[in-house]
Amino acid sequence: MTLAVTGGAAAFSDKEKLRLRGGNSMCSGRVEVWHRDSWGTVCDDSWSLAEAEVVCQQLGCGHALEALQDAAFGPGNGSIWLDEVQCRGRESSLWNCAAGPWGQSDCKHEEDAGVRCSGEWRTR
Repeated sequence: MTLAVTGGAAAFSDKEKLRLRGGNSMCSGRVEVWHRDSWGTVCDDSWSLAEAEVVCQQLGCGHALEALQDAAFGPGNGSIWLDEVQCRGRESSLWNCAAGPWGQSDCKHEEDAGVRCSGEWRTR
């Protein structure tokens, strides 16, 4: 993991601010994002194959096979950072998709979003 130091604080690249947890491979699991120095989850409201496609491509995991809802990979913990994420499916990063304000969600962790991607983990 490469860290860039900006203003005395370590900054992650967009790819390093996104991870999957709870799946049976590096390319499936609950979607988690890094924000305000902690990992949190993404609510499944509006979650579809378009959003899953962006996550899979951003992580170098091929194409989205499934966009899972209802904490299919188990509930996360910490903050629910994103809600109402809406992608077209061609964005280079989840951060380029429309979404509600960071940290403002009406969800519980039983609504954490997940993905199952076609490929195995590979670097771009």
